[in-house]
Amino acid sequence: TGAQQSATVANPASGASPDLLPHFQLEPEDVYIVKNKAVSLACRATPATQIYFKCNGEWVHQGDHVTQHSTDRSTGLPVMEVRIEVTRQQVEKIFGLEEYWCQCVAWSSSGTTKSQKAFVRIAYLRKNFEQEPTAREVSIEQGIVLPCRPPEGIPPAEVEWLRNEELVDPALDANVYVTPEHSLVLRQARLADTANYTCVAKNIVARRRSASAAITVYVNGGWSTWTQWSGCSTSCGRGWQKRSRTCTNPTPLNGGAFCEGQNVQKTACTTLCPVDGAWSEWSKWSECGAECTHWRSRECSEPAPRNGGRDCHGPELDTRNCTSELCTHAATGAEDVALYVGLVAVAVCLVLLLLVGVLVYCRKKGGLDADVADSSILTAGFQPVSIKPSKADNPSLLTIQPDLSTTTMTYQGSLCPRQDGPAKLQLPNGHLLSPLGAGRHTLHHSSPAAEGADFVARLSTQSYFRSLPRGTNNMAYGTFNFLGGRLMIPNTGISLLIPPDAIPRGKIYEVYLTLHKQEEVRLPLAGCQTLLSPIVSCGPPGVLLTRPAILAMGHCVEASAENWSIRLKKQSCEGTWEDVLQLGAEPCTELYYCQLEAQACYVFTEQLGRFALVGESLSMAASKRLKLVLFAPAACPSLEYNIRVYCLSDTQDVLKEVIQLEKQLGGQLIGAPRVLHFKDSYHNLRLSIHDMPSSLWKSKLLASYQEIPFYHIWSGLQPFLHCTFTLERLSTSTCELACKIWVWQVEGDGQSFTVNFNIAKDTRFSDWLVPDEVGTPALVGPSAFKIPFLIRQKIISSLDPPGTRGADWRTLAQKLNLDSHLSFFASKASPTAMILNLWEARHFPNGNLSQLAAAVAEVGKQDGALFSEAEC
Repeated sequence: TGAQQSATVANPASGASPDLLPHFQLEPEDVYIVKNKAVSLACRATPATQIYFKCNGEWVHQGDHVTQHSTDRSTGLPVMEVRIEVTRQQVEKIFGLEEYWCQCVAWSSSGTTKSQKAFVRIAYLRKNFEQEPTAREVSIEQGIVLPCRPPEGIPPAEVEWLRNEELVDPALDANVYVTPEHSLVLRQARLADTANYTCVAKNIVARRRSASAAITVYVNGGWSTWTQWSGCSTSCGRGWQKRSRTCTNPTPLNGGAFCEGQNVQKTACTTLCPVDGAWSEWSKWSECGAECTHWRSRECSEPAPRNGGRDCHGPELDTRNCTSELCTHAATGAEDVALYVGLVAVAVCLVLLLLVGVLVYCRKKGGLDADVADSSILTAGFQPVSIKPSKADNPSLLTIQPDLSTTTMTYQGSLCPRQDGPAKLQLPNGHLLSPLGAGRHTLHHSSPAAEGADFVARLSTQSYFRSLPRGTNNMAYGTFNFLGGRLMIPNTGISLLIPPDAIPRGKIYEVYLTLHKQEEVRLPLAGCQTLLSPIVSCGPPGVLLTRPAILAMGHCVEASAENWSIRLKKQSCEGTWEDVLQLGAEPCTELYYCQLEAQACYVFTEQLGRFALVGESLSMAASKRLKLVLFAPAACPSLEYNIRVYCLSDTQDVLKEVIQLEKQLGGQLIGAPRVLHFKDSYHNLRLSIHDMPSSLWKSKLLASYQEIPFYHIWSGLQPFLHCTFTLERLSTSTCELACKIWVWQVEGDGQSFTVNFNIAKDTRFSDWLVPDEVGTPALVGPSAFKIPFLIRQKIISSLDPPGTRGADWRTLAQKLNLDSHLSFFASKASPTAMILNLWEARHFPNGNLSQLAAAVAEVGKQDGALFSEAEC
């Protein structure tokens, strides 16, 4: 071409540097052709004698270039700038073969340089959406997903959403989220979300609107409580009375279903008719008395008034003079003296009785120990603690005897006294942590049933504790002093450790531990928050603890700092829930601390109360553990057979409740439980059944799968979610059931159960069931701890002071993999005690004392002055 010839014969301009290759100050960039408007490409290089464009391997004609020369002021080198225009027709000539591109080639006396390629594309946006949102009617608080796939276009279209022609901004509304696939997600439908939603796609060419989708958020009606029964319609005889309720709790809105059932109830009533009283006949006159009078009487008994009838009118007694008033009577002086003496004697007796009553009351009141903790909910008193030297035949050094009138508990056992030893830890012969003698501290219950009912009754009289369970299945309680102890709710993983010296010496506390059913305690959750643990109360609140107690409970979170924000919540006495600790952040107070492990958390608290662990997801990768459990009837006399698939939070307490429920229903486990990781992706959980032999069984499920809404699972407030698959066997002789049950989250994880079960006699999964409640829910004194009391005190006194070679509590924490909590341990008066308390909470009752002994021994070897080899 002409441009190529010119490039070949051209000479460098005078003044150009002979030693420099040209470099580009401006290179062509990608552009889009909108409709029929030509686009311009430009490049600028120095030092350059010539610049030409090359498009798709062919030189652009020299006449199509617009050239401008200048000089770089800083270097004095020549600068050359060239522009060309590209039209739609040029691009369309090669459309479908390859993309249209251009690049600059610059020459100098030293050689040539090529610029980057710039692609020229024809911009467009098609008219039709690949997927448009559709109208829906949803229940309030249900999640909504409105899909939108914009039309094909170059450049790709940007998507925005309109609600009633107003822009939806997720930054201003936490309930709204737009997915990477452009779908609009409403986490929980609100009444205000009832509107027309439009998906808008736009790029530099055009702006397209989808068809509007009408979203209607409806509210199903609910009945109010019944009114009191009205009075009977008749005041005498048979009538009727009624009571009513209204469909206003809540009122149905936006086409929601009206309440089912009657709004008025009537019942028959009978009112007894009133009977007015009437006098009987007068009795005969009495004989004439000393006062010269006689009398007669009558009764209001013919008939007596009843059912609200009127009483008789008139006197019951009639008296008159029986000597025609010829006789008068006057009292003598001797009779008056006798009357007065009698009155004085009665008064003296009353005063003496009053004094005796006051003395008895004062004696009883003085007998109560002023140091016994009265936590405002405890009504039973305890006698003072008596600490006496033991006799030769009495192994007990300390006896605490409660008031026998309360028949609550008796504590007795041996107490190892403190000994002031040298700085060197003198260990006994034998194992490092061997038990201290045969003395044990146990809690004896004289009447468990009456005792539990009495304790719960006393708790329930206080307003703050009226939500406590009315029973002792989910409660443990005991009486503790400075020796400490432990409360446990069997088969739930929930316990409360009260360390030694946590209760001030000379005081006695009656402490309880309660697991709440989630439907009994309202825990408000907002946004992406979810309940991760059981709701647990320990108390009484307000008691003085000098060292933190440790509350252990399970959780169902797959914890990671980038996916979760986890908080410890505590309920105040007013009933409001407050954040007292955010895990992973600096604690705002030294009253609370939490050690979070894979399946349990350990809460250090100096104030007892009601606690729960709540998490807020920070990304869609956040997940909770669900326990999937299959139950079916243990006996099946009919053709129908139901398989219940439970989707539970993976904590021991929920599994225990479901197993107890199934025992009442006559169910049995038909498969090993599985764990499913449920993600915060707003997708529901689906369940389906497959591969049943059609010649023996058939499913009565009409749809291909069942579905549990996302929010019902994610909130954690509905503990026993399950789906039932109703099957029908074609013959009562069929006992073998073989099928597969799939449980999966849409666009998430899934699990499958292969069921191969004999419904008549198979019990091989019974070992998975939680055993009946056994064990002691309350342990008092040394029996509650794995580490003997004297050994514990020696370890604390040896490791609390800083060691010469770092052989102190810090090294022990590192050996036990607790070095991430050093700042918390250091904030306490005895860091070693905190470490040992946490070890006790984590490893009771099956902890390996040998491993702890080895860790302590290793610490001792680092400082010869602390431990000797023989002592370890």
